[in-house]
Amino acid sequence: METASETVSAPRAAARQPEQGGLYSLLMARAAGLPNDDLLARMLVSQVGGQSVLPAGLGLEPGAFRELMNRHFPGFVLPAPLSQAPDLGERGIEWDDLLGLLMQYRAGNDASEDSLALIVATACMGGDHLWQDLGLWARTDLTLLMRRNFPGLTALNIHDMKWKKFLYKQLCDRAGVYVCRSPSCEVCVDYAKCFGPE
Repeated sequence: METASETVSAPRAAARQPEQGGLYSLLMARAAGLPNDDLLARMLVSQVGGQSVLPAGLGLEPGAFRELMNRHFPGFVLPAPLSQAPDLGERGIEWDDLLGLLMQYRAGNDASEDSLALIVATACMGGDHLWQDLGLWARTDLTLLMRRNFPGLTALNIHDMKWKKFLYKQLCDRAGVYVCRSPSCEVCVDYAKCFGPE
């Protein structure tokens, strides 16, 4: 059972995506009442508004995207191009490793965890903070997503490390590499905060 502190608040919707505030309301009006509805609505609003790195369909194959929409927003059809999986090129192996890590730590409570693993792995290919690349509206939204869907990873993140950096550190630890950073850190506006002197 979620406590009040674990729920996601909606008021930031209009401030972050003013042109898409109506879409958020429409999605939530059709929401199925499942735990990830609100987080997915935020990602969809951001993706449609060009505020995330996720391609149409959140990076899922068309059939998987339709399943996700039918499960969380039954009867709602997005006025967006056909969903498609991104072309990852040379980063395909990296994406596979991230997906494998996320799949290993699924909570096993909801069918959408598989889709969320794919979505999070795809967003990790972006160059900003993971919550921004996902199109979420605050870092706390991402922490909630991780706690709800990948609680084993949340339990391992005992120092509250930034999520993208934490996921890549897990991959590096598995490979026995102990100096590791996310591949897109150099272009991040907060590079100095993460890698500057303590």
